[in-house]
Amino acid sequence: MRLFPAKITTIVEAVNKTLVDSGDLEVSDRDEFKRDVESILKEYLRKDREITNTAKDELERRGLAYSDLFKIKRTMAEDQDFGIGDESVNWICSQLIELFMRSSFVSEIFAEDAVLRKKLKEILRRHMQADDDIDREVRRHLKHLSENTSTFEIEYQRQLELIKRKHGLE
Repeated sequence: MRLFPAKITTIVEAVNKTLVDSGDLEVSDRDEFKRDVESILKEYLRKDREITNTAKDELERRGLAYSDLFKIKRTMAEDQDFGIGDESVNWICSQLIELFMRSSFVSEIFAEDAVLRKKLKEILRRHMQADDDIDREVRRHLKHLSENTSTFEIEYQRQLELIKRKHGLE
């Protein structure tokens, strides 16, 4: 699962509608609450990009193949207690619940943490699922190429950019 910058506004609105309008949270300033939620999502993207760049530098420094990027990135993320891939949803949920507890714009929390976490996970999974759908669409275009070849990697990146642009995700 992956968080796309273009989905942040949609996720913020869904969190607001699901938690505030349903009465799970009472907020004193809805706009500031939305900005707080948005800041968590943007921080996730910033941290993910930072870890990715550091992992790329490490690959280059150690002379490893690009195919080792995810393994290096996962190790770095675990060292920093950061969630990537499927764990990203749990990491973002934990950050949001912590935000609700300390935000001066959340007046009252009426739902249990488990209820909030479940609702947040549903929202995030629904909006972050696009990554899996995009991967399937890209691979459909590349059936004629063998995986784990440089040609496949180059074409995968090219197709990925085209499809993201087509769907307005970057």
